[in-house]
Amino acid sequence: MKRSPRFHSIAVLSLALVLAGPLAGVDALAQQKPAPAAPAPDTAPPYERQLLRLSEILGALAFLRDLCGANDSAEWRRRMTALMEAEGLTEPRKARLAGAFNRGFRGYEQTYRSCTPNAQLIISRYLDEGQKIVREVANRYGG
Repeated sequence: MKRSPRFHSIAVLSLALVLAGPLAGVDALAQQKPAPAAPAPDTAPPYERQLLRLSEILGALAFLRDLCGANDSAEWRRRMTALMEAEGLTEPRKARLAGAFNRGFRGYEQTYRSCTPNAQLIISRYLDEGQKIVREVANRYGG
């Protein structure tokens, strides 16, 4: 199936933003408000399921890595924000992505009170799974 160039650029941009983390100059770009565009239809791309899973993983990592002493929750939240800015073209879509992040965060927040060997194993597995999702979506939909 032939994908439109816009479709490919959105997929590549969103995944690059998630991997890149915070970008230099974001503050300057945030100050420039583009004219409001017509709302995009709320159609989910074929990689929606993977992005929702990635969002959930980012939420889990935001909680678990802080719990285990990495103190980088803000970094995982920034990555999620970048993903939402690239992929959250409609309010319902943003809500789905944010909901997945929150499920990942809250699910572990409710059960883990301290860093355990199992929490460290989950972190390792989620880092691997997140990288796999990014690779697969980029390879399949990135052009």
